[in-house]
Amino acid sequence: MTYFGFLLRFLVLPIIVFLAITWWDNKNNKPTPGFQNGRAVWIGILIHVILAVVYTTPWDNYLVATGVWYYNPDLVTGIVFGYVPIEEYTFFVLETILSGLWWWFLARRVSEPSKSFQPSKSARIISFLILFAAWIVFSALFFSDNQPITYLSITLFWAFPAIFPQLLYGADILWHHRKLVLLGILVPGTYLSLMDILALTDTTWSIAKDQTTGILFFGILPLEEVIFFFITNVLIIFGMTLLLSDIGQARYKSWKANNYKGLP
Repeated sequence: MTYFGFLLRFLVLPIIVFLAITWWDNKNNKPTPGFQNGRAVWIGILIHVILAVVYTTPWDNYLVATGVWYYNPDLVTGIVFGYVPIEEYTFFVLETILSGLWWWFLARRVSEPSKSFQPSKSARIISFLILFAAWIVFSALFFSDNQPITYLSITLFWAFPAIFPQLLYGADILWHHRKLVLLGILVPGTYLSLMDILALTDTTWSIAKDQTTGILFFGILPLEEVIFFFITNVLIIFGMTLLLSDIGQARYKSWKANNYKGLP
């Protein structure tokens, strides 16, 4: 299975399905209770696509350059930017679109939280500090000579800093919308992990055994790949929720009125 064949089967086709659902929902003016709707969501998806490409490119190039993961040259076009084939950049874009559309689908169907929102600066600070402490640990592991931990440590070393501002800005908002957030992360994270098994089986891409923990699901899927798919969906779903929630919008306006002083 070529890389573009994988993308067509497992990302483009689901995107088409969700675009059709989105078109139908828009035609019937289906609301997104508690969130911005319509054009704002498209802008939110576009922002996340741009961020995904910009932020993920250095990390992915490092992985390929150091042999953590590699691709079958017979199953890609051969068009490479840096060390990474064009198919991989396309994957960044398509995953973000798919997860963004899935978020929109859920936002229109998951019931609003029954309890009123309770803002909490302490929850935001504590959640940030916990994640920051974990980042320090994985940063130390990444810069050590512990080769089997390389893929895991570089992934969390790369991903956690992008989650820091999300938690500081709105960990309490994310908790308020926890049902939406959990489903938003769980379904695409699981789906992409399972589809990854097919790509690994067909050697569309491969993961270096000596740079992973050796923990495998179904005898082939590395723990690190599962973490990658879940952590990228954390970034997307957290971002979409915070950017488009009415509470998040109100918090930003208040912060702006205060000339961006202190914690929002």
